[in-house]
Amino acid sequence: MVDLQRDDPLASPLLRVEDLHVTFGQQPVLRGITLDVPRGQTLAIIGESGCGKTVLLKAMIGLVRPHRGRVLFDDQELARLNDRDLSTQRLRFGFVFQNAALFDSMTVGQNVAFPLRQLGVARQADIPPAVLARLAEVGLPDEVVTKKPAELSGGMRKRVGIARASVVNPEMMLYDEPTTGLDPIMSDVINELIMRARHRHAVTSVVVTHDMRTARKVADRVVMVYPLARLRSGEPQVIFDGPPSELDRTRDRRVRQFVQGEAGERIMEMRQAVAANGRGGE
Repeated sequence: MVDLQRDDPLASPLLRVEDLHVTFGQQPVLRGITLDVPRGQTLAIIGESGCGKTVLLKAMIGLVRPHRGRVLFDDQELARLNDRDLSTQRLRFGFVFQNAALFDSMTVGQNVAFPLRQLGVARQADIPPAVLARLAEVGLPDEVVTKKPAELSGGMRKRVGIARASVVNPEMMLYDEPTTGLDPIMSDVINELIMRARHRHAVTSVVVTHDMRTARKVADRVVMVYPLARLRSGEPQVIFDGPPSELDRTRDRRVRQFVQGEAGERIMEMRQAVAANGRGGE
């Protein structure tokens, strides 16, 4: 895989996140996140449940507005755009939601065609062949067009979600837990599709995942986000930023424990918390 930022240090990143803070009510979720995503790179964002991975992904395309800091896409700050300009910029994104998020009342063909019709970016006559082409790219036959999402397996729904997100030829694809709930073989199919989409259409990709096989296989670079509640005061929320090959060599035990799936220390912390609560109730 090619790291365009290393090859051309003068190239501006397609996406830049600067000192991003996101708070819901009184609950801070993201604090001081700063990172660049160079053009053509595939970035995996990992971390345990509740650490803010999906919030960060949504902030990257303006679905969540920052409490502080900013997100720039192609040097334009998303929070400063009016609704019309923001909608125009979103034509350049493809978002694959967790669990695909297909419209149950629509057929597969209608689901995939939805962005084209909603955004008015294709002639009516061009929509059916575009839908079939994208379904073929994710390994689905023409006859699936008339089926409803409820008639599909989980893996097929995920692939339809990828076809729908990519049908507008976006410059950037964002995937939210694309392999969750899938068996190992179908997970690897999704991983292969993510890699093919990058090479066929030269897209920049951001993949939120807790699946280390996905992170290692598809990513040029991995960023690990840690829950704010578990950080010391002033400690950065991004605790790892580097190539997948460095994950097993990092000195940060928190990263190693997550990557290797070791729960021993967390179980000890849970026992201590239960004991402390018990003492507090006496």
